[in-house]
Amino acid sequence: MKTILILIGASLLSASFSSVANVKFKLEALSENLHVLYGRGGNIAISTGDDGIYLVDDQFAKLSDDIKKQISQLKPGAPEFVINTHHHGDHTGGNENFAKAGSHVIAHHNVYDRLKEKHGEGSKYLPILSFSQDMTLHFNNEHAQLWHYAHAHTDGDAVIFYKNANAVHMGDIFFNLGSLPFVDVDSGGSLDGVINAVEQTLSRIDGDSKVIPGHGPVTNKPALETYRALLLQAKSVMVSAMSGGKSLEEVLTAKPLSALNLTYSNWLPEERVTTLFYRSLSASHHQH
Repeated sequence: MKTILILIGASLLSASFSSVANVKFKLEALSENLHVLYGRGGNIAISTGDDGIYLVDDQFAKLSDDIKKQISQLKPGAPEFVINTHHHGDHTGGNENFAKAGSHVIAHHNVYDRLKEKHGEGSKYLPILSFSQDMTLHFNNEHAQLWHYAHAHTDGDAVIFYKNANAVHMGDIFFNLGSLPFVDVDSGGSLDGVINAVEQTLSRIDGDSKVIPGHGPVTNKPALETYRALLLQAKSVMVSAMSGGKSLEEVLTAKPLSALNLTYSNWLPEERVTTLFYRSLSASHHQH
């Protein structure tokens, strides 16, 4: 038995090393105090200044040391806070490592509940500060408002509005990959909620605002408007395909989203997006 365990341990070790070795990190300055770090997983926003450091999202646990090295290029020391945009592991995986280094994790109440379900009460993965609708961090000559949009990508999404930097971090409400988003219906997400969050965010930003997506490059308001149009088009073709109470199988056979001529990843193929949108729109139809 001992030999088997050692072999399993060795394979896990080599996997984590090889995957970490392949990660290319890139820092992009959005203002004097705000940078975005691209790596593997959700985009990280790094605020640095006289008060210290804080992050929005922290990717995977195995990348924490590399992420800390990237942060130290901007400013030495551990982040005072880590804000989670939602509970998914590619955005919260580093929580425990950063908490042990002295960071205080902040997230929506539902993120706390979902991480507690996964990691258990008292785990360092859990936020020590949670909020319901909004809270504001006055730190590094910046006023960063965390705003909850209900039932969007998940049931615990926070969008962060940086007043002085004129930037917004949208988490996975916005995938800037020329593709449709992953709507986590099993975690309380909905297509209508994503559309609402995008529209509400658009109403709060201007032509000079920098828009940080959960995945993909930092962009601007016109790109977010294009994304909104894509979401509305996707909803429209889905609603048409679902008319008359058609079953999921019938809608999958009809392939309504193929009309949008998009590319899909292996992780999120067209069939899966169609299924999630069908489930989301069916649920919202029953609620009305």
